[in-house]
Amino acid sequence: MAGNPMSEFEGLISAAKQARENAYAPFSNFRVGAAVRAGSGRTYTGCNIENATLGLTICAERVAIFKAMSEGERDFDAIAVVTDVDRLTPPCGACRQIIWEFCGDIPVLLTNLEGKVEKETSAGLLPRQFDSSFL
Repeated sequence: MAGNPMSEFEGLISAAKQARENAYAPFSNFRVGAAVRAGSGRTYTGCNIENATLGLTICAERVAIFKAMSEGERDFDAIAVVTDVDRLTPPCGACRQIIWEFCGDIPVLLTNLEGKVEKETSAGLLPRQFDSSFL
């Protein structure tokens, strides 16, 4: 009997769900949690944090990646994003670029609180990526 192909990501998804609980979303009520796994084995979490100007709002994915970067991590192998809606929510365009820039082509797990999970890749979410090779 084959094992669950998503089992290697269970801890990452769980961490993202827990991070979602800390979301600050008084304007949209759209709470998001993210967790990025570093090559070191450590997991870094983030949640969305809204601001009254809305333009200064930051997404969960960027919080998690920037937190890891600020701790010296430079190698990542997966990221999970959790919302509480039936239709699984992919990262926004800005987050897709950040994921590509700092993580490269890694698995991106889209999930919700009911346990629905889809596995995508960052290259699949951001075709024809722009990176430093163009500079």
